Amino acid sequence: MTTNQRDKAVQFHTLHTAGTVLVLPNAWDVASARIVEEAGAAAVATTSAGVAWSLGAPDGDQLGRDLALDLVARVAAAVRVPVTADIESGYASDAKGVAETVEGVIAAGAVGVNLEDGILTPDVGLRPIPEQVERIAAARQAADASGIPLFINARVDPYLLEIGDPDGRLGQTLERAEAYAAAGADGIFVPGVTDLDVIARLAESTTKPLNVLAGPGSPTVAQLARCGVARVSIGPAIAKAAYALARRAAEEVLTAGTYDSLAGGLDFAELNRLLAR
Repeated sequence: MTTNQRDKAVQFHTLHTAGTVLVLPNAWDVASARIVEEAGAAAVATTSAGVAWSLGAPDGDQLGRDLALDLVARVAAAVRVPVTADIESGYASDAKGVAETVEGVIAAGAVGVNLEDGILTPDVGLRPIPEQVERIAAARQAADASGIPLFINARVDPYLLEIGDPDGRLGQTLERAEAYAAAGADGIFVPGVTDLDVIARLAESTTKPLNVLAGPGSPTVAQLARCGVARVSIGPAIAKAAYALARRAAEEVLTAGTYDSLAGGLDFAELNRLLAR
């Protein structure tokens, strides 16, 4: 809890202002975080899926809290810009555990979290609103007690998990967004929606900055900005592309005995420079 960390937290809040879009090409380890920072990102966000994969676990609350927090600490120590951590559903079964995770995130040096309401195991579904409100409120209380104005980005998953009647997902999402904002969320994250009309209605109807997930096939950042989106996340897309390249290159050298897939790789010295701090 340093003054510098508090300054970064305040700075991160200011990046969610009307008329601008915070674009977050999510990172999953220290090297990818430094690459994202060097590319000009105003902040670094981790992707829970990419982090889990890099540490040998599947996504979906399968990674242990200690491993996740260790990675957040390594990223936060390696970059100068604010860091926000994707903590899935809080790496905890109850609100008290979520508060403990948030305390760990702050101790690791991050200034923001994503906290999702989707449940992937044992069955796909959504947490009841009162339960998720309790978890967000606990995260808010823990953050406020630390003296760091942590940006809590409440993820709302009806679209991503395709829960319920498609015609009812907008209303379901807005109901949850309103409840989460009242519980202390600073932003609302709605992944899984790409229709510009729906996105515009979400941005217009939410009282907090709207974050959407983008990738191949999504509207452009400029189009999303015109809809009122405040934050665009790439999620695990860059990690997936990197792993796809690893597979293509491995298959090529093992079958054809050639190396064309490796063309265009980053220079050895450049990567060393990025990590020499």
